[in-house]
Parts: sequence; structure tokens; C-alpha cells
Amino acid sequence: MARKLSHVDRGGKAKMVDVGRKPATRRLAVASGVIRMKKATLAAISANEIAKGDVLAVARIAGIQAAKRTPELIPLCHPLALTAIDVDFELLPRLPGLRVRATVRCVGPTGVEIEALTAAAVAALTIYDMCKALDRAMTIETIRLELKSGGKSGTFRRGVK
Repeated sequence: MARKLSHVDRGGKAKMVDVGRKPATRRLAVASGVIRMKKATLAAISANEIAKGDVLAVARIAGIQAAKRTPELIPLCHPLALTAIDVDFELLPRLPGLRVRATVRCVGPTGVEIEALTAAAVAALTIYDMCKALDRAMTIETIRLELKSGGKSGTFRRGVK
């Protein structure tokens, strides 16, 4: 039996879910993404030799800003009082490229998965923007939820059933 979509009313119209009666619980979400690039581009990022500035510092701030502004971008997303946002990067020399990892927390009536996914995506887009003069062939891949905890549905961890 298919699960009912919460953002659609009985008539099939989009609606914002009423979370007013849901208890506030601790919420956590972790999302990641990968950006593939030339080895030379990764080396330039690692050595902080990109003309536009410190790529990872700017991408980190962009990801944090994106998480905070998610309800402005995703129409049915609730504004939440986020309590923590972390955006980190892992150099992947064999790929070559970078993994972006965004962690978002709040205490609230609904989860922060979309905020984490938005942070990861915008951080990756920022890396592309800052490095496109060197490497227009970069690709952003595999933006995905890795972990979610809190709320009625419990914990989701990618790869664990």
C-alpha cells in the first residue's frame, strides 16, 4: 500500500503540512554531494590558488546561508529555528574531486532534511562558480540524504535497513 503524500490535499492540490500539533523534538540531518573536477582544479583549491579567493571558506558560508534560507527556495518547506549548521569538505584525490557534507540541527516539529540537502547542493554550486574559469567540465553528483534522526519516523541511515 502506497504511503499518502503529506503535501497533497484530498483534491490533489499542493498544501503546506500543519505541524502545529506535533511535539518539538531534537532533529538532525546529514546530506552529502560530490563534485568531480580535473586534478589541477582540485590541486588549486587545495593550495588556495583560485583567483576568486578561498573556495572552501566561501562554499562553507554559502551552504550555511542556503540552509537558513531553504523555506524561501522550497515552496512548502517550513521556516525552522536552526540550532546548528556545519558544512565540511573532503578532498578526494582519486576521483578527483570533493565531497561536501552538510549537517543541520534544530529542535522543532519537523525535520531538517531539506535544509541539509540544500546546504550541500549550494556549497557544491559555489565551488563550481568559483572554479569554472579553470574547469567548466566539473560535475555535481549524488546529492543525497545520509542520516536523519528525530521525530515520529525515527532514524534513517543510508545503507542501513
